[in-house]
Amino acid sequence: MKESEIKNSHNAICQLLSDRKLKPAFSLIEKMINANGLGEFSDQKLDLEQNYRYMLKYTVEGISDPERQKVYQHILLSTFELADNCADSLNLKYSSSLVYQKKRGFIRLILPSIQEIVGQIESFHLEKELRSLIEASQGNSNDDTASENHHQKLINLFYHFWFKNKLSAEEIATYRSFLNNEHIPEHEKAFLITALTLGQLLFFDEQKIMLLFEGYESEQVEVNQRALSGLMLALYCYDQRMFLFPAIVARLEMLNEKQSFRQHLEKILLQLIGSKETEKIQKKLQDEILPEMMKLSPNLRNKLSLEAMLGDALNEDKNPEWRDIFKDSAVFMNKMEELSEMQMKGADIFMTSFANLKSFPFFSELTNWFIPFYPHHPSLIRSSAPEDLPDNQKLFDLLLKTPVLCNSDKYSFCFSMQTIPTDFKKNMFETLSAEFDQLMESESEDDLIAHSKKAESVSGQYIRDLYRFFKLHPQREGLEDIFSWPFDFHNKNTFRELLREENSLLRNIAEFYFAKNYYPEAAEIYLILLDVQEEAELIQKLAFCYQKMDNFDVALSYYLKADLFDQNRTWNHKKIALCYRHLKKPDLALQYYQQAVLLEPDNLGIHISIGHCRMELKQYDEALKSYFKVEYLSPGNKRVWRPIGWCSLLVGKKQQSEQYFEKLMAESPNKFDLLNMGHVQWCLGNRKLALDYYKQSINDAEMSETEFMEAFHEDLEHLLRQGVDAEDVPIMLDQLRYALERDQIF
Repeated sequence: MKESEIKNSHNAICQLLSDRKLKPAFSLIEKMINANGLGEFSDQKLDLEQNYRYMLKYTVEGISDPERQKVYQHILLSTFELADNCADSLNLKYSSSLVYQKKRGFIRLILPSIQEIVGQIESFHLEKELRSLIEASQGNSNDDTASENHHQKLINLFYHFWFKNKLSAEEIATYRSFLNNEHIPEHEKAFLITALTLGQLLFFDEQKIMLLFEGYESEQVEVNQRALSGLMLALYCYDQRMFLFPAIVARLEMLNEKQSFRQHLEKILLQLIGSKETEKIQKKLQDEILPEMMKLSPNLRNKLSLEAMLGDALNEDKNPEWRDIFKDSAVFMNKMEELSEMQMKGADIFMTSFANLKSFPFFSELTNWFIPFYPHHPSLIRSSAPEDLPDNQKLFDLLLKTPVLCNSDKYSFCFSMQTIPTDFKKNMFETLSAEFDQLMESESEDDLIAHSKKAESVSGQYIRDLYRFFKLHPQREGLEDIFSWPFDFHNKNTFRELLREENSLLRNIAEFYFAKNYYPEAAEIYLILLDVQEEAELIQKLAFCYQKMDNFDVALSYYLKADLFDQNRTWNHKKIALCYRHLKKPDLALQYYQQAVLLEPDNLGIHISIGHCRMELKQYDEALKSYFKVEYLSPGNKRVWRPIGWCSLLVGKKQQSEQYFEKLMAESPNKFDLLNMGHVQWCLGNRKLALDYYKQSINDAEMSETEFMEAFHEDLEHLLRQGVDAEDVPIMLDQLRYALERDQIF
């Protein structure tokens, strides 16, 4: 059975159970069991269905049972668990995904109990603390070996909590003691939080969610932010069944009473939603910014020599030539400013840069994609030559503090640095260190602000770490990509009431979608917000969303509703008019443009739109007046030449029309300018010139012969009205065809 089939069957069963349709759910489970030889689950399925049938029978017969709802919920809960077990059993049997390959291998290993492993981990740290206190050197080789062994124990513990479907009471107690142990460092606790999260996403266990709640209560930021991120992912993933777990819902509601939780929740939800932007950013880098940089490269080579970069220039604050280098590339500078602004807003701009730096042996160990960056990781120490270790340690310490890179990218950076010459690396470290010290000095000293910023930084780094794994791992094809989820938290039952109670958070999510042009998602939330309170700005933004979705009927209804409020009247009138134009009602559009122009008499766009409406209403003389007004208000405005030229032809002012199209010919005429100039020349009796312009139009790279003929026949009524003989039309078109054929021959 294919993984996709297992997933689809499991999802279908869960959806039926969520909809309280147990009979068809039992049928699908039976089919899954019989088709795949899962006989070990047959008795459980038969017992559950039999109990359900008894309950239905007693209900229909009217037998009173105060425990009926409890029985019903127990059957639902047990059926969810049965479906989970069937899917997991099939995946263990058939799945070729990286995770299940690892899971199959791990469950065959014979390892000490986790209680023993946790005890050994604690002993390692106690001994390390004692050595530090008495300053006794144990020798590098022994220390290295002990660190390697210790790290392997952590990995084994990670896999245990990832691959264990249901935690026993003893395992829960052991995990809790690990989190609460003051001798175990923060990064190791955070590491194990990820194991719990991945395990929960692989197989549902209520106790894992409760442990994530406990992890969030930790005072260590790395731990609580990873726990909350994992909690949000788990609740989103299993939203269908959360109604069966009142303890989880109650715990969430209790947390929501704390302002700090609401702040953390908002940051994490926006970061998860914002991960949608990463692919857009990658595309912008590849298609826009990097090509601009390539254009500049010869100039850079001439102005900056490699020797200068390796010498004293590194110690300068800024290169005084940089401004001159980039002064001729306004496009590039604009793109870089945009990139900088995106980074300031938390966008993941380093995905492209580090995508090719995940092939180091370090990343062949699955758990290393999730471990927080810490300078004493055995792989970092092992990869450093003894003479480079002091300088490398400076780099490690520097990276530990920087909030810009995620953990995975910090490791990538360190390993890539091993290929750089020692002298250059030393100079670079000094420069980076000085820059970073200045950055730290400028940071606020307010503890509350600093803590809030750190929490946001940690959660952002963690989500980017997860993103790297699911998007860049070489064996990612068989993985359930959590970043393909829509992250529509507002549509999930678990979050719906939570977000409605905190309208500002829901509004912020809507504004994020709106700012990033995710109009369908923004519209959904604006509708929810409008159920609570009508507000002019919300109505206008909702209307704008529908306009951007090309649903002009609905957009118009909301713009008209917004027009009842005395807010942004001119803008609103223009939008109403625009909708009417799209709905082919230029007469109504004209009324609103005329109201708008009274409020903004010098607005060129409104005058042009009035002219267009007049044109659509075939009021050509009035349209021409509007266009001339635009030219009067903005002399030299080239955009208005085209409608003036065309409108002049329609009212019979042929020489005037020719003058304006000649201006366009002197600029960069498009395919329709050439076509229209051909019309003008024919109407003036200059048939040879007309033929020449028609040829230029049809030969334009963006014009096809079919498109030309369609446009020509649309304009034909106007040509005939201006004196072109209808009998000459087929002759002119055939002459054009012969001329084109002759050009092709030669």
